Amino acid sequence: MDNRCINILIGGEAGQGLQTIGFIFSKGLVRSGYSIHVHQTYESRVRGGHNTYSIRAGVQKVLAPQEEIDLLIALNEETIDRHKEDLSSKGFIIGNADLNRKEKNWIGVPFKTFGDEIYWNTAAIGVAGGLLGLDRRILNKVLGEVLGEEKALKNLSVLEAGYQWLASQSFKWDPLPFISNPSPRFLMNGHEAVALGAISSGLKFCAFYPMSPSTSIAQTLIDWSREMDVVVVQAEDEIAAINMAIGASYAGAPSMVPTSGGGFALMVEAVSLAAISETPVVIVIAQRPGPATGLATRTEQGELLFVLHAGHGEFPRAIFAPGSIEECFYLTRKAFELSEKYQGPMFILTDHFIADSYRDIEPIPVETLSSIRPGLDPNEIESPYLRYRITESGISPRLLPGLSKHLVVADSHEHTEDGHMTENLSIRPKMVDKRLRKGQGLRSEVIPPTFIGEPESEILFVCWGSSRGSVEEVATLLSSSGTKASMLHFSQVWPMIPEQFLHYLEEAKQVISVESNATGQIAHLIRRETGFLIKKRILRYDGLPITPQYIMRHLKER
Repeated sequence: MDNRCINILIGGEAGQGLQTIGFIFSKGLVRSGYSIHVHQTYESRVRGGHNTYSIRAGVQKVLAPQEEIDLLIALNEETIDRHKEDLSSKGFIIGNADLNRKEKNWIGVPFKTFGDEIYWNTAAIGVAGGLLGLDRRILNKVLGEVLGEEKALKNLSVLEAGYQWLASQSFKWDPLPFISNPSPRFLMNGHEAVALGAISSGLKFCAFYPMSPSTSIAQTLIDWSREMDVVVVQAEDEIAAINMAIGASYAGAPSMVPTSGGGFALMVEAVSLAAISETPVVIVIAQRPGPATGLATRTEQGELLFVLHAGHGEFPRAIFAPGSIEECFYLTRKAFELSEKYQGPMFILTDHFIADSYRDIEPIPVETLSSIRPGLDPNEIESPYLRYRITESGISPRLLPGLSKHLVVADSHEHTEDGHMTENLSIRPKMVDKRLRKGQGLRSEVIPPTFIGEPESEILFVCWGSSRGSVEEVATLLSSSGTKASMLHFSQVWPMIPEQFLHYLEEAKQVISVESNATGQIAHLIRRETGFLIKKRILRYDGLPITPQYIMRHLKER
C-alpha cells in the first residue's frame, strides 16, 4: 500500500480565515478517504501575528506532524519568508501573484480577480484542491456545511473559479492516490474528544474559568449543553469553579473542571477538599509552557509532577495522559468511572498540542457505552447510615442528599464515620488509612503502558501523553531501516506499577525518554518508583511539539 504523506501548511495573520479554510480542507481530505494529522500554531492576538495550520495527509494512518512542507499556502508574504526554507525539493508555494516572487515552484495566483480580499483564502484552497486532485464536489459540500447556505454561495463560486484557474495552467503535481469508497470517519481534536467522552460518561455539570488551551473543552460542552442536558458555568475565578463542581457532585451531578496550569494552581486547596470529603470530580489540566503565563498559546508537558503532588495531605489519585484522540475519549470515561467508584479527584493531562490537533478516527460505538450512576440505592444501605463507614476497601456508602430519609453529612475537617467533625486522635489514623486503602483499588485498575516493537530492542523510547504519535513513527522508521527500536508509552502515568513495564527497560540495550519538558519528568518518576535510571533523554521545551524529525536530529547528534 502507498505510504506516502504530503504536508500542507497554510500560513497568515489572525483574522485571515486560515483556521476556517484549514478545517474545510481537512474535512475534505478525510471525506476523500485520507488519514490526516493537523497541527496549529497561533499567537495571543485577535488580529495580526503569524499563525499556521498544518495538515499532514496520507493513505495509511498518519501518526504525527511533519516539519518539511510539500505545499505552502501563503495568505501573506511573511509566511513565504518564514517557511520557504522548510519546503521540500518538490514542494510548491501558492501565493498572491502581486507579490511577484521568484522562488522555485512558485504558483502566483491572481487573487484580485476572484473578488474582495475576504474570498482569497477560498480561492487558495480551490487552487490547492485542484493541485491535489481532490473532488471539488466534496469540498463544495464541506464548505456549505461549515459556512452555512447564505455565506457559502459566493465562496462556492470562488472555489470553483480556483479549480478552473489551475486547470488553465501547466503546473504538474504528483497527487496522492485516489481512494474509492472511503469509509466514514470522524474529524475530531483532542479537547472535543475529552468533552464528548465526559458527556458519554454522564457528565451533568462543568464549571470553568477561561484559560488557554483548556477553554475549548468548555466551549464544546456549551455547544452540546442543551441537547445533552449539561449545565456549563463560567465562574468568576478558578477557585469558584472547582468549588462549584465539588458542590454539584455532592448533590449528585457528575462534574468536571477544565483548566490549565496557572488556573489549577489556584484550585489545589479544593482538590484536598474533594479528597477528604470523598467527593467525585474530574479535573482536566491542559498543559502549556510556564512558569506563570509563560507561552500561553504553545505546548509543553511540564506539569506531571505538579499534578501528582497537588493538594495538601495524603490521598490516592489517578492521572491519565492521552496520546491519541481515541484515548482522549476513552480515558476521560475511565477518569469519571474511577472518580465515582473511589469517590475522589481524578486527573487528565492534555496539552496545547493534542488539544488543537485534528485527526481522523473511526466512529465510536456510543450505543454500547454505559454511563455512571451517582450514589447508591438508599434501600440497600446498612443502618445506621454512616457516610464514611470504615470498610476493607476504603470505599464508603455514598448517598445523595435529599433523596432518602438518611442524613448525608460532609465536612472539610477530619470526621467520624457519620461525617461530623472530630479531633479525636484515635479516629484520625483510621480515617487516613481508610482513604489510602482506596489506592489499592486504583492500583488494581491501572492501564499498563503500551509497548510497540520487539523485546530486547536496541533502542527503547519511553514517552507519555501527546508525544506518542511522533515516537511511534520514529520507532517504526528505525525498525524498517534495520535498527530494532520499540516504544513504551504511558497513557496512565499514576499509579505506576513497575511489574507492568520494568522488564522492557531492563531488556533494552539503550533506553531514551522523549518528553516536552526540560527536566525529564517521566524519567524522574520511573527512577523514583523502580530505581531504573534513564540516562539518555530527548527533551523539547521551546513551545513546539515533538516531531519525528526533531527526534531523528537528536539521535544523529548522539
